[in-house]
Amino acid sequence: MKIALDPYMFRALPMTEMVRTVAELGYTHIELSPRPEFMPFFLHPRADDAKVAELRKALRDHDVALSSVLPLYKWSSPDEVERRAAVRYWKRMIEVTVELGCELMNSEFNGRPERAAESEAAFWRSLEELLPIFEREGIGLNLEAHPDDFCEVNDAGVDLVRAINKPWVNYLYCAPHTFHLSGEDPGADIPGMLRYAGEKLAHLHIADTFNHKGSSGLRYILNPPGTAARIHQHLDIGQGEVDWAVFFRTLRELRFDGVATVCVFAWEERAHESSAFMLERVTKELTSHG
Repeated sequence: MKIALDPYMFRALPMTEMVRTVAELGYTHIELSPRPEFMPFFLHPRADDAKVAELRKALRDHDVALSSVLPLYKWSSPDEVERRAAVRYWKRMIEVTVELGCELMNSEFNGRPERAAESEAAFWRSLEELLPIFEREGIGLNLEAHPDDFCEVNDAGVDLVRAINKPWVNYLYCAPHTFHLSGEDPGADIPGMLRYAGEKLAHLHIADTFNHKGSSGLRYILNPPGTAARIHQHLDIGQGEVDWAVFFRTLRELRFDGVATVCVFAWEERAHESSAFMLERVTKELTSHG
């Protein structure tokens, strides 16, 4: 198992300083998420040979490895211009990932929930171009359902991953999305969702969140009424309402042995303390029980 940190709360640090900080916190792996000077959200990668070399050196110097690379592109956009641009961005970021010596990427389905069928069709068109490249380069791919994507719920996301029908394409369960992943369920059947993913469950994102459907839907009051906005948090374990005892117990029963990424984003003012606390807790729950 690899316990990694998504260093988004440290993105303002220079690349080398970010890697050093992650190492000092005790992490041995980084899940490289978007950074404006290297891999911005929804735009062409900025990383050139010099930036790639800088990151490789920092990882080597501080004895840290990349568990995965996480780009976010509009590869399921119903707008064909956006989709084609996203495919170009993916191709370049696959090249960068290979240059970094990393063998895994992960991302979201993207697209629009109100245009789900068109978005899914765009997703498959993008995969037709990209899957051969992933396969040729030996890069695995883990995908997650995400709030406000064309696929937002766990079981449908797992079904999509299975439909791709590649052993190196697997599913990522994002714990802070738990109450969106459960669909219309007012709670969340965490064991059921994890078990549904089964052998396709290869990746976790770990952070806490509140149940936005709680208190008869009045946990959060959004105006205007009926807005389609989605809401969730990425908090420290214990600050929200995810049932962590059930979550970790189920993972131990499943003998989970993939990538577990700490992805707290809520506390930039205490990023060091949050990241250290999360590493201690996740390590205790997922490794000390064998």
